[in-house]
Amino acid sequence: MTTKVENLIIGGGVIGVCVAYFLAQAGRSVTLLKRDGIASGSSYGNAGLIASGHAIPMPAPGVLTQGLRWLLDSASPFYIKPRPDPDLIRWLWRFRGACTEEQVLRTIPILLTLDRASLDLYDAIHARHPLDDAYRRKGRLFLYRTQSGLDHAVGDLELLRRFGVAGEVLDAKAVQDRFPPATSSVIGGVYYERYAHFSPARFVNELVRVVKSQGADIRTHTEVLDFETAGKRISTVRTTRGDFEAGEIVLAAGVWSAPLGKMLGLRLPIQPGKGYSITAKRPPGYPELPVQLSDAKVALTPMGDALRFSSTLEMAGFDMRVNQRRIDASRRAMRDYVQGAAGLEELELWRGFRPMSPDDLPFIGRSPAYSNLILATGHSSTGMTQGPVTGKLVAQIITGEEPDLDLTPFSPARFS
Repeated sequence: MTTKVENLIIGGGVIGVCVAYFLAQAGRSVTLLKRDGIASGSSYGNAGLIASGHAIPMPAPGVLTQGLRWLLDSASPFYIKPRPDPDLIRWLWRFRGACTEEQVLRTIPILLTLDRASLDLYDAIHARHPLDDAYRRKGRLFLYRTQSGLDHAVGDLELLRRFGVAGEVLDAKAVQDRFPPATSSVIGGVYYERYAHFSPARFVNELVRVVKSQGADIRTHTEVLDFETAGKRISTVRTTRGDFEAGEIVLAAGVWSAPLGKMLGLRLPIQPGKGYSITAKRPPGYPELPVQLSDAKVALTPMGDALRFSSTLEMAGFDMRVNQRRIDASRRAMRDYVQGAAGLEELELWRGFRPMSPDDLPFIGRSPAYSNLILATGHSSTGMTQGPVTGKLVAQIITGEEPDLDLTPFSPARFS
């Protein structure tokens, strides 16, 4: 059976659902496919942070050198598992090319523009719709236990101030006043105001409820198996629940966009960056303030009646095995930075894949290979932050409106 639709979205995480939302807002018919449940990948277990301040890209001078030093330490914050993978080698070469001061200075204002627009859209969405997702705007506090780490953070703030970012440097006493659970080993911190936080999976599922009420067709447990093409168009999308013919197709499948793209002859430079999170029961009276355990690179986010500790990056391919050394390192960081962390009641251990691009910028725009294919993927670790603005930009592409932002930095062809 073949189903004909106007706009077909592949992917049911925050990006795909935000595309569906803005298309529905524009009065367009929407069908969304998700191979399992809504928000079952990175949109489920991430840190739940919406950032528009600390916009320093991951590729920066010295980062790759540090990564190589950490290469054989599977407990390090940035672990690259050695393996003879040509796609990883190409990705690392492009990542290396982005690790320059010149590229960092070009990327910061692009990220700030993208992130600020998205935070404004989050505010607008929550003002328009009553979403039960624990959305709060309380800023974010970066904590430090070493002087070298704090000095580096102050240097980052001085750089960001050149681009209009406001931040506040705190000494140990000011940290205690702002965040009483901090241990006495925390010597200082940096506070950024333009952060929001929420329960990410609840947001995505709440937005699905909204788009369904606007007529969108949401089809879960529908896996894309293959594509048929005719010239420069995708004629048919084959799935486990029938075939689809669509006027416009949006590929927003996160890390799975790369293997799906290969079916179309596309080579998207996206690598899976595995992250972990531990969700615990939130103690009574715990402050409504996200903090970063910065020397250990672990994020701590309050989410309603829960707390989530999220660790950083493991480049190990599509390997879903739990690296217990990384989990143990996160628990140690929790105890080092936060009073009472050892007694928290843990509710869930999660791991999942972030869609890492080499330059820390997403791919947003029409595919140069197929006229009816639009890419919205590769958001690295900022998919939750950039979900609404990506959704709006894709909707503007489809409806023929002038995009709110210059799409050149996000071109799907920039690494061709």
